[in-house]
Amino acid sequence: MGNYFGTDGFRGEANEVLTVEHAFKVGRYLGWYYGQDHKARIVIGKDTRRSSYMFEYALAAGLTASGANAYLLHVTTTPSVSYVARTENFDCGIMISASHNPYYDNGIKVINGKGHKMEAEVEEKIEAYIDGKIPEIPLAKKEKIGRTVDYVAGRNRYIGYLISLATRSFENMKIGLDCSNGSAFTIAKAVYDALGAKTYVINCEPDGTNINTNCGSTHIEVLQNFVKEKKLDAGFAYDGDADRCIAVDENGEVVDGDLILYICGKYLKENGRLNGDTIVTTIMSNLGLYKACDKVGLKYEKTAVGDKYVYENMVRNNFSLGGEQSGHIIFSKHATTGDGILTSLMIMEVMLEKKQSLAKLSEDVKIYPQLLKNVRVADKKTARENAEVTKAVNDVAEALGDEGRILVRESGTEPVIRVMVEAATDELCEKYVNQVIDVIRAEGLIVG
Repeated sequence: MGNYFGTDGFRGEANEVLTVEHAFKVGRYLGWYYGQDHKARIVIGKDTRRSSYMFEYALAAGLTASGANAYLLHVTTTPSVSYVARTENFDCGIMISASHNPYYDNGIKVINGKGHKMEAEVEEKIEAYIDGKIPEIPLAKKEKIGRTVDYVAGRNRYIGYLISLATRSFENMKIGLDCSNGSAFTIAKAVYDALGAKTYVINCEPDGTNINTNCGSTHIEVLQNFVKEKKLDAGFAYDGDADRCIAVDENGEVVDGDLILYICGKYLKENGRLNGDTIVTTIMSNLGLYKACDKVGLKYEKTAVGDKYVYENMVRNNFSLGGEQSGHIIFSKHATTGDGILTSLMIMEVMLEKKQSLAKLSEDVKIYPQLLKNVRVADKKTARENAEVTKAVNDVAEALGDEGRILVRESGTEPVIRVMVEAATDELCEKYVNQVIDVIRAEGLIVG
């Protein structure tokens, strides 16, 4: 990761970490970089944060000053920017969003012309330009100055694409949607209404400061209560930029990313549509998922944490389905990134084709209790490789055997060691996590 761009874009508090000057320079560089041999075309989307408008105009100013044309999708989802970029001959796409973060944060995600996250080498060049490490790039003059184009039609084509993916009508289905006061509010209800569902929508009134606030996929209890109160068939909660989906079954129980991978993976395998009969997960997926997969012959791969690594594995091995516990689910036949609304449509397909409720579809997976604690340390590598810590981890792994697991890893962004245990009970999780942390403390590795 660089000075500004992490695994999911350039993100931080608006006008504190991420400023309009940064956005202008990102636009300036991308407009010049892609416009060296032709008139660059770059599409921009944004979520509902108050600062998103500010960054949209700064990016557009930078792009047009470098001679590129900026196409504005306005408020839309991250996956829609990816879709438009790859299907409508754009040089790249830019999404202004900090995903599930609070409203006062924002971010710039750059997407290449194939709809994938931008290559690291291009992000490094942008960072070098921001830091003044490369010469100033020329401004466009006269007729070469770029223009902005209202491109809401691109968002509408994406809505049409989502509708086209449904295999049958949603008539008579009572579905709840939690739009997180974010990007999904312009799209999700339109899709479900068009497909005939009786749609009940909550958190669909963004005001610039309420995105992700006690709503959406990070506050799933709101949708759980709503589904039970309205006696709905299912509910789907999205995050701020709608690249995640967490579902709720008819009983108000959570169906997270692991359960979604199982439900959709098993269904696709049964229909001969799961390449290699394999799903791609991260190392944080629950042990219960793997045990359920073993019983039905569903193979799995494990990657580092991050949908970026999941997608890289899928591309490398031509796999059809992968994702994270958090609800980032990728269906490679239909998209190049996690897409919350698309994921909910794929779940609906399984429910309707198999004529089974969401609770029935997920009942074979016994989710193990899981506890994760973060420990702030002076040096992550030293702490993780300490001989006594290693012994403590091995002792816990041996004690758990096949009925649990322990995972100790370094944070990618903080001076923190993460200790995670899955076991048969919450009490065992607490016992074994604390057992390892006590050794880290006894070795004098904890700070603060």
